[in-house]
Amino acid sequence: MSATPISLGLIGAGIMGERMLRAALDQPATVLRVAGIWDPSTEAMARIGSALPLVAHQPDAAGLIAASDCVYVASPPSSHLGHARAALAAGKAVFCEKPLAVDVDDARAFVAEAGDRGAVNFPFASSPAVARLREWIEAGTVGKPQRVTIEVAFANWPRSWQVDAAGWLDRTAQGGFTREVVSHFLFLTRRIAGPFTDLAAKAAYPEAGKSERRIEATLSAGALPVSLSGSVGTTTKDDHNVWTLEGDKGAVRLCDWSRAERRLPDGSWEPDPEALSQNEARPLALRRQLEGVAKLTRGEPHHLATLREAFDVQDIVETILKSA
Repeated sequence: MSATPISLGLIGAGIMGERMLRAALDQPATVLRVAGIWDPSTEAMARIGSALPLVAHQPDAAGLIAASDCVYVASPPSSHLGHARAALAAGKAVFCEKPLAVDVDDARAFVAEAGDRGAVNFPFASSPAVARLREWIEAGTVGKPQRVTIEVAFANWPRSWQVDAAGWLDRTAQGGFTREVVSHFLFLTRRIAGPFTDLAAKAAYPEAGKSERRIEATLSAGALPVSLSGSVGTTTKDDHNVWTLEGDKGAVRLCDWSRAERRLPDGSWEPDPEALSQNEARPLALRRQLEGVAKLTRGEPHHLATLREAFDVQDIVETILKSA
């Protein structure tokens, strides 16, 4: 790999933008440098300036794109493709937050336009826990895979750490837990099991003007049947999720984002003894994601979520949300 560092610019100074910015600043200087950050919110930029005063503030999106080799887009979903197209038109690579977009037809067109010059931030592509699941699967723990189950639940939506973004996170146009959370587990399912088919779904919107509060769905990923459920107000946890792969010889599962477990012959579940907490696992995954960003930008093979994978996830998500 070339020792020349790539220059990463960030659009969006919210929770994800700041999280990625801090991870980028921790990357070796031989791999990546930060070209700057831009957000239309003066309040958000002031917060970043106070917390990270050495980071360059670009004057607008065009200025940031010009200063960058790769542009990370962490603005609200409806603006993703506008920024991504501008970056690609300038000859830059794009690393975009999910969802790729909220308009399926526009996203489909973008995937065709962009080819292999972009990727989407699904951190399960770099998760230590997912790597352990893959080790167990390849070692034969599951045997022949038979089914996938995805369960997510929340005490409230948005989650406590997202309340400042409730203006869009709890609205039907861009928000909801299916886009924000379920999409991650659909990506994991697609990467392990294959493309999606045969979706049947139902979403419930009991609060006028608010995002979904319950979903139920069945679909197939490759040859595997998948069952999916999600709900708000059905747990005391801020965020609870379980992804399970069952086979004819056993089962493995991912619990609450970062804990890999395998089922023993007596039916009990054994956690990975090296499992990390989500707070411990997140920086490791982000570091590996950014290593992938450097490879993407240089035109080298990488492990990040491709635009095609991200579109397939978005297509399922938006179909579920329209099934009320």
